[in-house]
Amino acid sequence: MWTESFLTYLATERNRSPLTIEVYANVLKQFRTYLDEQEGERKWEDVDSDVVRDWMVELMERGESARTVCKKLSALKTFYRFLLQRGRVKADPVYALQGPKKEKLLPTFVREQEMDRLLDGPYFKDDLDGMTDRMVLLTLYSVGIRRAELVGLDWSDVDLSQRQMKVTGKRNNQRIIPFGEELCEALSVYRQKQREAFGEETTKAVFCSPRTGKRLTVYQVYTIVHRYLSLVTTQKKRSPHVLRHSFATAMLNNEANLQSVKELLGHANLATTEIYTHTTFEELKKMYNQAHPRA
Repeated sequence: MWTESFLTYLATERNRSPLTIEVYANVLKQFRTYLDEQEGERKWEDVDSDVVRDWMVELMERGESARTVCKKLSALKTFYRFLLQRGRVKADPVYALQGPKKEKLLPTFVREQEMDRLLDGPYFKDDLDGMTDRMVLLTLYSVGIRRAELVGLDWSDVDLSQRQMKVTGKRNNQRIIPFGEELCEALSVYRQKQREAFGEETTKAVFCSPRTGKRLTVYQVYTIVHRYLSLVTTQKKRSPHVLRHSFATAMLNNEANLQSVKELLGHANLATTEIYTHTTFEELKKMYNQAHPRA
């Protein structure tokens, strides 16, 4: 019951997205399972810092990354902060705990030549299925939006005449993103094909299932991206977020300034965006080592 009221609080008072709430729910369910597996009956209010430390150790031993464990610890901290504020626990067992040191990972991205080969290649069927798949990839790569932002996009948010779209990001923050002529023309054709298939009234969402006309889910978007990126890259990560990284890297490689990329991505602070400068520098070093005769 406490978890249900917490998840309701996240939705109604904190305006968290359904995807974020699902993540929190899964973390609490996992921790609850861990508690139930321990000797003796442990309630939420019986948890102490040693129990949480042992749980984190078990997660690491299962092979979960330090980054993932830190995210789960953060979710648990939010939960116990909520319980403390509501007077349901007398002390917060997670407050002083720190997660394992996170490894510094550079963002994974797909090179511009690989994206050109994919988007311009003969990989898409000549029907609404193929057009939908290509539109998902082209949009993610062209404007760098998140997967949840993509599926939440409505046609009322897209201004084809001004070539810009209104995107609702984390914590319901909205931003306006410009886009180029190629995406504008593709969206216009895609819109017309949708109308022919499903009618004017049933296509509120920009990205719909070509079979049912219903809004695509985040899972369907992941499946589309993973399948097509597998055709042009051998890297392990082939998620929609990789295309967001690819967008940012391509922008910086083509002389966009860091502040502009920050605004386009919807980052809260510049430090988050600065990681892409490390990515471009690493790529520059790699090109140097490959090209210079004395490297």
